[in-house]
Amino acid sequence: MKKSLEIKAPRFFQKHPVAKDIASLVGFVLLVVFGTLILNTYVFRSYNVVGVSMENTLHGDDRIIVNRLPVTFSHFLGKEYVPERGQVIVFVNGNSTGPITCSEQQGVQDQYIIKRVIAFPGERVTVFDGVMTVYNEEYPNGFNPDETTRKSSTDGPKEYTSGEVDIVVPEGEIFVSGDNREGSYSYDSRNGLGTIPLCRVIGPAIFRIFPFNQLKLF
Repeated sequence: MKKSLEIKAPRFFQKHPVAKDIASLVGFVLLVVFGTLILNTYVFRSYNVVGVSMENTLHGDDRIIVNRLPVTFSHFLGKEYVPERGQVIVFVNGNSTGPITCSEQQGVQDQYIIKRVIAFPGERVTVFDGVMTVYNEEYPNGFNPDETTRKSSTDGPKEYTSGEVDIVVPEGEIFVSGDNREGSYSYDSRNGLGTIPLCRVIGPAIFRIFPFNQLKLF
């Protein structure tokens, strides 16, 4: 008994190669978009520096990369991310559209500030005669928070700090300052910005990618 020969109909994409190419392109674009969103949300973000508040460390129009991984990992463990003293960080500007609560921070778009971490909850920060001092249990007589972060006269916080401050950092918040502290160049925890809730921290800056002749790791 002879078996009948079964002829299968060509598949759709075999009959329509152009449709196959379009579908492949759409799939590739969707993967790229999805991958970019994942990277931007949980791994790395880039920001342009605006203004002079971080001179001489950073200048206007510098482009930096911010590391989101430690923040993501801390949130995965159910904790707030706590940056290190002296780190340059980016955080949500809660005063950009009025005070915001931590749960609302994701609704604020493109309103970010870059400053340097100075002090942590429970620590006392003073500014007197142009000098910033931090007091805590380890250093009851105070210390200069810039001693380990000022690399040279042209890299790191400027030596003179304007204003008079005497504040104890509240629980769950940090004290931040720009590196250009003369006059009113830096709007920070010394002069109106206030201390920053940890939940607003986007992450620490890790790399300056522009200008290309001034690449720098933090």
